[in-house]
Amino acid sequence: MPQLSEEQKQQYNEYVKQVTPTHNLGAVMGKAFLVGGIICTIGQFVGNFLKNQNVEEKAADTWTLIFLIAASMILTGLGLYAKIGKFAGAGSLVPITGFANSVVAPAVEFTAEGQVFGIGCKIFTIAGPVILFGIFSSWVLGVIYWILQNVGVF
Repeated sequence: MPQLSEEQKQQYNEYVKQVTPTHNLGAVMGKAFLVGGIICTIGQFVGNFLKNQNVEEKAADTWTLIFLIAASMILTGLGLYAKIGKFAGAGSLVPITGFANSVVAPAVEFTAEGQVFGIGCKIFTIAGPVILFGIFSSWVLGVIYWILQNVGVF
Protein backbone atom coordinates (compact mmCIF):
# COMPACT_ATOMS: atom_id res chain seq x y z
CA MET A 1 0.00 0.00 0.00
CA PRO A 2 1.51 3.34 -1.03
CA GLN A 3 2.37 5.85 1.68
CA LEU A 4 0.63 9.21 1.55
CA SER A 5 2.62 12.40 1.63
CA GLU A 6 2.03 14.95 4.36
CA GLU A 7 0.30 17.19 1.82
CA GLN A 8 -2.07 14.37 0.77
CA LYS A 9 -2.86 13.60 4.42
CA GLN A 10 -3.61 17.25 5.05
CA GLN A 11 -5.84 17.43 1.95
CA TYR A 12 -7.67 14.32 3.06
CA ASN A 13 -8.20 15.69 6.58
CA GLU A 14 -9.54 18.94 5.13
CA TYR A 15 -11.89 16.96 2.87
CA VAL A 16 -13.16 14.93 5.83
CA LYS A 17 -13.77 18.16 7.77
CA GLN A 18 -15.75 19.55 4.82
CA VAL A 19 -18.06 16.55 4.39
CA THR A 20 -18.55 15.71 8.06
CA PRO A 21 -21.80 17.27 9.24
CA THR A 22 -21.55 19.55 12.22
CA HIS A 23 -24.36 19.86 14.71
CA ASN A 24 -25.28 22.46 17.24
CA LEU A 25 -26.12 20.27 20.23
CA GLY A 26 -28.39 22.87 21.81
CA ALA A 27 -30.40 23.32 18.61
CA VAL A 28 -30.69 19.57 18.04
CA MET A 29 -31.88 18.99 21.60
CA GLY A 30 -34.26 21.95 21.35
CA LYS A 31 -35.85 20.60 18.17
CA ALA A 32 -36.18 17.13 19.70
CA PHE A 33 -37.75 18.57 22.84
CA LEU A 34 -40.11 20.78 20.83
CA VAL A 35 -41.40 18.06 18.49
CA GLY A 36 -41.55 15.38 21.19
CA GLY A 37 -43.44 17.84 23.37
CA ILE A 38 -45.87 18.66 20.55
CA ILE A 39 -46.57 14.97 19.96
CA CYS A 40 -47.16 14.39 23.68
CA THR A 41 -49.31 17.52 23.92
CA ILE A 42 -51.47 16.32 21.03
CA GLY A 43 -51.87 12.97 22.77
CA GLN A 44 -52.76 14.68 26.05
CA PHE A 45 -55.25 16.95 24.26
CA VAL A 46 -56.98 13.97 22.59
CA GLY A 47 -57.14 12.08 25.90
CA ASN A 48 -58.50 15.07 27.80
CA PHE A 49 -61.02 15.79 25.05
CA LEU A 50 -62.34 12.23 25.15
CA LYS A 51 -62.53 12.21 28.95
CA ASN A 52 -64.44 15.51 28.84
CA GLN A 53 -66.90 13.80 26.47
CA ASN A 54 -67.63 11.30 29.27
CA VAL A 55 -65.61 8.50 27.68
CA GLU A 56 -64.40 6.06 30.35
CA GLU A 57 -60.75 6.72 31.29
CA LYS A 58 -59.35 3.40 30.02
CA ALA A 59 -61.30 3.71 26.78
CA ALA A 60 -60.13 7.31 26.32
CA ASP A 61 -56.52 6.22 26.84
CA THR A 62 -56.95 3.41 24.32
CA TRP A 63 -58.51 5.73 21.73
CA THR A 64 -55.69 8.21 22.29
CA LEU A 65 -53.13 5.53 21.48
CA ILE A 66 -55.11 4.47 18.42
CA PHE A 67 -55.25 8.11 17.27
CA LEU A 68 -51.48 8.60 17.70
CA ILE A 69 -50.69 5.33 15.90
CA ALA A 70 -53.07 6.14 13.04
CA ALA A 71 -51.69 9.67 12.70
CA SER A 72 -48.13 8.29 12.60
CA MET A 73 -49.12 5.70 9.97
CA ILE A 74 -50.81 8.31 7.79
CA LEU A 75 -47.90 10.75 8.08
CA THR A 76 -45.47 7.92 7.23
CA GLY A 77 -47.54 6.88 4.21
CA LEU A 78 -47.58 10.47 2.96
CA GLY A 79 -43.83 10.77 3.45
CA LEU A 80 -44.20 13.50 6.06
CA TYR A 81 -42.98 11.57 9.12
CA ALA A 82 -39.51 11.24 7.59
CA LYS A 83 -39.36 15.02 7.21
CA ILE A 84 -40.48 15.46 10.82
CA GLY A 85 -37.81 12.94 11.87
CA LYS A 86 -35.12 14.74 9.88
CA PHE A 87 -36.01 17.99 11.62
CA ALA A 88 -36.64 16.63 15.12
CA GLY A 89 -34.23 13.72 15.37
CA ALA A 90 -34.98 11.70 18.48
CA GLY A 91 -37.96 13.92 19.28
CA SER A 92 -39.97 12.09 16.65
CA LEU A 93 -39.21 8.76 18.30
CA VAL A 94 -41.72 9.33 21.08
CA PRO A 95 -42.44 5.66 21.77
CA ILE A 96 -45.83 4.96 20.23
CA THR A 97 -45.53 7.19 17.16
CA GLY A 98 -41.91 6.27 16.50
CA PHE A 99 -42.67 2.57 16.78
CA ALA A 100 -45.65 2.87 14.42
CA ASN A 101 -43.41 4.71 11.96
CA SER A 102 -40.74 2.00 12.21
CA VAL A 103 -43.31 -0.66 11.27
CA VAL A 104 -45.05 1.26 8.49
CA ALA A 105 -41.97 2.75 6.76
CA PRO A 106 -40.54 -0.59 5.53
CA ALA A 107 -44.03 -1.71 4.48
CA VAL A 108 -44.41 1.41 2.35
CA GLU A 109 -40.89 1.12 0.97
CA PHE A 110 -41.18 -2.51 -0.10
CA THR A 111 -44.80 -2.48 -1.36
CA ALA A 112 -43.61 -2.83 -4.96
CA GLU A 113 -42.09 -6.23 -4.15
CA GLY A 114 -45.53 -7.65 -3.36
CA GLN A 115 -47.61 -8.60 -0.36
CA VAL A 116 -45.53 -11.59 0.76
CA PHE A 117 -41.94 -10.89 -0.30
CA GLY A 118 -42.23 -7.14 0.08
CA ILE A 119 -44.50 -6.16 2.91
CA GLY A 120 -44.63 -9.51 4.71
CA CYS A 121 -40.86 -10.02 4.80
CA LYS A 122 -39.76 -6.45 5.37
CA ILE A 123 -42.39 -4.97 7.70
CA PHE A 124 -40.45 -5.76 10.88
CA THR A 125 -37.00 -4.92 9.52
CA ILE A 126 -36.62 -2.03 11.95
CA ALA A 127 -39.18 -2.91 14.61
CA GLY A 128 -38.25 -6.61 14.82
CA PRO A 129 -35.08 -6.14 16.88
CA VAL A 130 -36.93 -3.74 19.19
CA ILE A 131 -39.62 -6.36 19.79
CA LEU A 132 -37.07 -9.16 20.20
CA PHE A 133 -34.82 -7.37 22.68
CA GLY A 134 -37.79 -5.83 24.49
CA ILE A 135 -39.31 -9.25 25.10
CA PHE A 136 -35.94 -10.80 25.98
CA SER A 137 -34.98 -8.06 28.43
CA SER A 138 -38.42 -8.25 30.09
CA TRP A 139 -38.00 -11.99 30.44
CA VAL A 140 -34.53 -11.61 31.99
CA LEU A 141 -35.76 -8.92 34.40
CA GLY A 142 -38.76 -11.10 35.27
CA VAL A 143 -36.48 -14.02 36.12
CA ILE A 144 -34.27 -11.76 38.25
CA TYR A 145 -37.34 -10.40 40.03
CA TRP A 146 -38.66 -13.93 40.60
CA ILE A 147 -35.32 -15.07 42.04
CA LEU A 148 -35.08 -12.03 44.32
CA GLN A 149 -38.67 -12.53 45.42
CA ASN A 150 -38.00 -16.20 46.28
CA VAL A 151 -34.86 -15.26 48.19
CA GLY A 152 -36.90 -12.81 50.25
CA VAL A 153 -35.60 -9.48 48.97
CA PHE A 154 -39.11 -8.36 47.97
